Amino acid sequence: MEQVTKNIEIEDLVNLLPESVSYLMNQGIRCLRCGEPIWGTLEEASLEKGFNEKDIIKFVSDLNTLMKQK
Repeated sequence: MEQVTKNIEIEDLVNLLPESVSYLMNQGIRCLRCGEPIWGTLEEASLEKGFNEKDIIKFVSDLNTLMKQK
């Protein structure tokens, strides 16, 4: 089973785990649904929105937990 890392491309993340769109939106990182898709990695998108490394580690952990629930 693939794992989410901070270096995963947003497009790959959404393909791998469609639930990530809702999760990221709840965190304040909008991707796809707002009509303005974001590109780059999870880390880049998070930093762009003002999150720090600790936040990014939590996002990766939460997303991997979601993966296990699939």
